Amino acid sequence: MAKSDRISSATDQRESGRLQVISAIRKAAEIARIDIAKKTGFSPATVTSITSELLAAGLIEEVTADEASRDSKRGRPRVALKIRGKAHWVAGIKVSNRTATVALMDFVGDTFAEYETPLPHSQLSGEAMVSFICDTLKMAAERAGIAVEDLSGLGVGVAGIIDAPRGFVYWSPSMTERNVNLRNLIEAQIPLPVFIDNDANLVAKAEQLFGLGKSYRDFIVVTIEHGVGMGIVIDGQIYRGTRGCGAEFGHTKVHLNGALCRCGQRGCLEAYVADYAVLREANIVGFATGNDSFDDKLDKLFRDAKAGEPTARSIFQRAGTMFAMGLANIVNIFDPELIILSGERMQFDYLYADEVLEVMKNSVVQVDAPLPQVKIHKWGDLMWAKGAAAFAMEGVTERAIRKISHDVLQH
Repeated sequence: MAKSDRISSATDQRESGRLQVISAIRKAAEIARIDIAKKTGFSPATVTSITSELLAAGLIEEVTADEASRDSKRGRPRVALKIRGKAHWVAGIKVSNRTATVALMDFVGDTFAEYETPLPHSQLSGEAMVSFICDTLKMAAERAGIAVEDLSGLGVGVAGIIDAPRGFVYWSPSMTERNVNLRNLIEAQIPLPVFIDNDANLVAKAEQLFGLGKSYRDFIVVTIEHGVGMGIVIDGQIYRGTRGCGAEFGHTKVHLNGALCRCGQRGCLEAYVADYAVLREANIVGFATGNDSFDDKLDKLFRDAKAGEPTARSIFQRAGTMFAMGLANIVNIFDPELIILSGERMQFDYLYADEVLEVMKNSVVQVDAPLPQVKIHKWGDLMWAKGAAAFAMEGVTERAIRKISHDVLQH
């Protein structure tokens, strides 16, 4: 092995060690060095060396633990480590079909400001989307009393098929164009590193860090809004697939040559379950006509179904049955410990009613073991934006760790 290869390998191992240590600190909130060694399997000497580097870089700080952790033999407080909140600030933006929501977060993960603004149109060109995101970020920062330059990174969540490592949008229902190098375009306009991913993946990230997935290494999030998305967490990592489309649950096929989906293909699950699909079904029979807004029509349709109106009930029952079959396929393929149903449409119970979950249970492979838990999390766009901010925080952390390695090599 050449000398440069040996240096590169050693540097990679050192960076991996630093990331593991800072991850252990972040997960614990406050933790002593000896406990970091236990959690990571590193020697106390290695932990001391790495934490010294992280302290020098300003990424973590020492705190005196509470009295309960006082060293009984020496009678002195035990020193713990925690993430330094002021080390970096990041922003996360969730772009939905009607609004964009911004969360500004410190390095600990606490949100210190939020902002929401409507989209000028439900679909934007690549150029218009870049301008909108940059303008929205500037307005959010201004409202928070900071400058965009005070931030260390921006996370962006959009619906569609995204190559996250490249920040490349193959297709998004929010954009009029395909194959847009969105990250490069945004970074050309603002002085920040930008991290872009499918919005459902960022919901999974938010669930992992702040929500129902905190205590699970493996779980699946299904999101239902204007469309249907899915985020997969396997062994603590988001699974994206080779092309970034490995979790497109809404575009799994449930009917050969079936209903037209907004992706341009037919028979997708989303074309039967999403809110636009439900209203389209109602329009076919003249049940959702008039000048009411999209949301008002959907609300009325749901109220009619709950009141027992046969046509409205039939529309929701069909959507629920299709959704149950999709959930059964998830269970049969992944056998997850937990499925989280999340998103705006969770305010309507037709997708998680007892009869829907019963259809799911009856359609999975039967073994003498408990079925996956199904939990409902009715959160709004702010939590999606927090997931985008958390994604940015991961990227900023990795960049900070690489800078430590660069500085060490320079000296």
